[in-house]
Amino acid sequence: MNPFAALGLPATAGITDADVRAAWRDLAAATHPDRGDGGNPAAYAAAAYAYAQLRTAWGRAEALADLAARAPTGIPPPGPATRHGPARAAWHAVALLPARVRRGRPARLAIRTVTAIAVAVLTVMVIPGTPSAPAVVAGCALWWALTARGDLAPPPGR
Repeated sequence: MNPFAALGLPATAGITDADVRAAWRDLAAATHPDRGDGGNPAAYAAAAYAYAQLRTAWGRAEALADLAARAPTGIPPPGPATRHGPARAAWHAVALLPARVRRGRPARLAIRTVTAIAVAVLTVMVIPGTPSAPAVVAGCALWWALTARGDLAPPPGR
């Protein structure tokens, strides 16, 4: 579902909180189920869901990224090639990685990567040879793996 279309807004990055709020209020007043004519509960529910997604700048950015991910990219979607086992699926995911980085937040991903590497190197230099050094390095790698996912665009088809 396109939340911008549900509120009657263009899918652009220049939309403000006030624009979203005004569109929501107009649509809610016209479709609310408590109206004398019964309103339109389905349209009201769709508008409420869209408003929940678009009411913040971060939510609008995520919705725009989702719409961009659904656009045709020339990259074949996962299909029969990924059904031949986990190794082939992993290679397909690796092939999609550059496109996901480009469409995501590459600057934040680079900052996150540099931070994780710097903390790991600093830890090994400050406390070399102690049992905690490998644990901190592994912790930095785990932190990067879990948080970097948010800086990648969603895979095509989702």
